[in-house]
Amino acid sequence: MLRFLTSGESHGPSLFCIVEGLPAGLPISLDEMNADLRRRQTGYGSGGRMKIEQDRVQITGGVVNGKTIGAPVGLLVENLDYKNWQNKVTPPQTIPRPGHADLAGATKYDLDDLRMVGERASARETAMRVAAGSLARQLLAQFNIVVGSYVTEIGGEIADLPDIPYAERFARAEASDVRVYDEGSAERIRQRIFEIMQAKQTGGGVIETVALNLPVGLGSHVHWDRKLDGRLAQAVMSIHSVKGVEIGNAFANARKLGTEAQDEIFIEHLTPDPSPTKRGEIGGTNEFVEERGDWGNE
Repeated sequence: MLRFLTSGESHGPSLFCIVEGLPAGLPISLDEMNADLRRRQTGYGSGGRMKIEQDRVQITGGVVNGKTIGAPVGLLVENLDYKNWQNKVTPPQTIPRPGHADLAGATKYDLDDLRMVGERASARETAMRVAAGSLARQLLAQFNIVVGSYVTEIGGEIADLPDIPYAERFARAEASDVRVYDEGSAERIRQRIFEIMQAKQTGGGVIETVALNLPVGLGSHVHWDRKLDGRLAQAVMSIHSVKGVEIGNAFANARKLGTEAQDEIFIEHLTPDPSPTKRGEIGGTNEFVEERGDWGNE
């Protein structure tokens, strides 16, 4: 089983990550990892921190001659903004921000400076998740498994998305600065982002994530902690500001009769119908995930 741990503060010298569970002999491309980190930093309406950092990952262990050796893989990303803070004397932050971890974190750990909570609870930590996720993507690619995503809504502006093959959706989204694969909708969403920025506000949104070519049997119906839906939801909900997860059309299905909310099974392929009702999930095994969040500028 893959697992990872991250360390480091938003304005500290570096961020660190240890990824455990990768098999030996997996070819690792630093170029792909750095390309994924660049993707994290691009996009219309990105915050000022994205203009400061130029993330490049260093592999500090677990990879020799471009291949994993079965040991934990160590990753490091430097914080370029650290030089702007290392000698700065700042008074303790004592006023908690609504919607942030400040108050709860300081109460739990008996901290006098709320900044110590925000430094760790910052979305800057997701840089290491992207680096670790890039390793996972390279592992999945060995089995022809592709994971892609696209934006469906930002700031209440809902995209009109045509029903086209997922590979085409991913490619179009990749070329879009708002990751919307329909250009007409993308322009409306850019305008909405501009309006939010002009009002000095931030906005939430919705993205869809799809995994293609998954084998049957991922997850398990046997124990609660091995159910795929549960593990996906926990992973996604642990991302900063994500406040909702939908598997397939789960919310719409809640208003349907049971016979209307199930996917048809095609025996000749031994796979469920990829229709949008439950999106390939049968009894906790095998996915289509929609994430809803309230996103800030970092």
